[in-house]
Amino acid sequence: MFYEDYLICDESGDWQKTHDSFSLNIPENFNFAYDVIDRFAKDAPDTEALVWCDEHEERIFSFGELAKEINKAANFFTAMGIGRGDTVLLFLRRRYEFWFILPALHKIGAIAVPATVQLACHDIEYRIQSAQIKMVVAVQEKNLQQEIQKAAEAVYKKPMLVWVHDEMDGWISFEKLSKNMSCEFKAPEGKDYPCGEDTALMYFTSGTSGNPKMVAHNYLYPLGHIATAKFWQRVKKGGRHLSVAETGWAKAMWGKIYGQWLCGCAVFVYDMEVFIPRKLLEKMEQYRITSFCAPPTVYRYLIREHIESYDLSALEECTTAGEALDMHIFETFKQKTGLSLREGYGQTELTLVTGTFPGMPVKPGSMGTPAPGYDMDIVRPDGSSCGVGEVGEIILRLDKKKPFGMFGGYYKNPEKTAEVFRDGVYHTGDAASRDEDGYFWFSSRTDDLIKSSGFRISPFEVESVLLQHPAVFECAVTGVPDPKRGQAVKAFIVLNRGYTASTALEKELMFFAKKNAALYKAPRSLEFVEALPKTHNGKISRAEIRARQS
Repeated sequence: MFYEDYLICDESGDWQKTHDSFSLNIPENFNFAYDVIDRFAKDAPDTEALVWCDEHEERIFSFGELAKEINKAANFFTAMGIGRGDTVLLFLRRRYEFWFILPALHKIGAIAVPATVQLACHDIEYRIQSAQIKMVVAVQEKNLQQEIQKAAEAVYKKPMLVWVHDEMDGWISFEKLSKNMSCEFKAPEGKDYPCGEDTALMYFTSGTSGNPKMVAHNYLYPLGHIATAKFWQRVKKGGRHLSVAETGWAKAMWGKIYGQWLCGCAVFVYDMEVFIPRKLLEKMEQYRITSFCAPPTVYRYLIREHIESYDLSALEECTTAGEALDMHIFETFKQKTGLSLREGYGQTELTLVTGTFPGMPVKPGSMGTPAPGYDMDIVRPDGSSCGVGEVGEIILRLDKKKPFGMFGGYYKNPEKTAEVFRDGVYHTGDAASRDEDGYFWFSSRTDDLIKSSGFRISPFEVESVLLQHPAVFECAVTGVPDPKRGQAVKAFIVLNRGYTASTALEKELMFFAKKNAALYKAPRSLEFVEALPKTHNGKISRAEIRARQS
């Protein structure tokens, strides 16, 4: 049931040997719910699996307790007519029921489609129609039920609506019905047994243009996260790992279930409806969190909340992904906690693709080096490999083998699948450069690159300079239309406490950028803003900023 059952590699302590020898022993008919959770429940039923809390309640589940709840949920879905290949849309935020429902769907062979609770009616309607959703399962959330109901009424075939909590008019009560279900569940047999290449999980991507794509993952996907949890997050057997992601985003699969349990680490979940840095730090202190993963923006707020005044002595490992890390956050966090932030990079379509791994020198701001199982390159538009320091697109070469955990394609979208897999490689759409030591340095999405007067400018490079100024708390840089240059660099600035927007400060920041960055990269204009637009998973949305300027 532990990763040792599946992982084959040299663990002598030499990272290069570990990387080069990495392989996974894939058992026949692998299904995470049966082969991992049920084995834990049988062989170590008292082992802590899930530690959950919100502002009012705490629930702690052992694997033995969890397995019973999962079986009840599986029986509930079966009783409701949900079966193999049916799609179920999940709006569960960070509620503990997610850890009942997702494995239950794996057991019966249905396809789980997690979604963020922040979606509006038209977003939900699109998901119901395009994924042919048969059931929607939702938690209590402001306006969410109304948005779901409007979407369900608008589609051709209305899905069943399931309410996780108490009864609500027109909705099926999961809580009421599942508690009376049997805590035993008989696995399907023969060709009906869900495993291998069958689709188990589907996420909608947050693309910068066009409708979201449906990323389909199979039953082998959880095994791809062994490297994520063991080598990057370095979760601790018997520890408690916290990733802040909401379950509606694929990052939750990186840090809230698969790899952590395979490595014998409990998952800690704080179901926060609103991100309040002080409260998050209080929970980390109270529950003795041993490893933590969050986007750089979260670390920025934790630093400002005087993180050094909290007892985080149990915390041993901290990782970050989602956007590039600037030097100020890295240095300040290390100064206040003694811990080095280690970056990683991946996509909804993949698992962890690069990272800073055991024994590697940490290079602040770098994505690290390729993860085990991934054959990566950075290429020019003509497909030739870029030189050291040259920005190009990250691709994955597939001629030797397909990485474990890589998606099989976009659900019911062969055209888009063919586009990203053209020329026998996978095109990530992300731009980066590589240094002389083989470390990757994120630049931007390829469509975020600013093309000004013939120069290709990375927004992050300019943002990193501006963030060094004490007045700047947060910033975003993007290209805006310019009749002479094609695009001009513009910066949007959120000021630190104690600073006030003024013409003098604007001039000071413009001069600071020109002094500390190449002249062609310096912003041609600057705007002070109260806040920057974010995607649902906390990343700065340059696409929305660009749209406002066009």
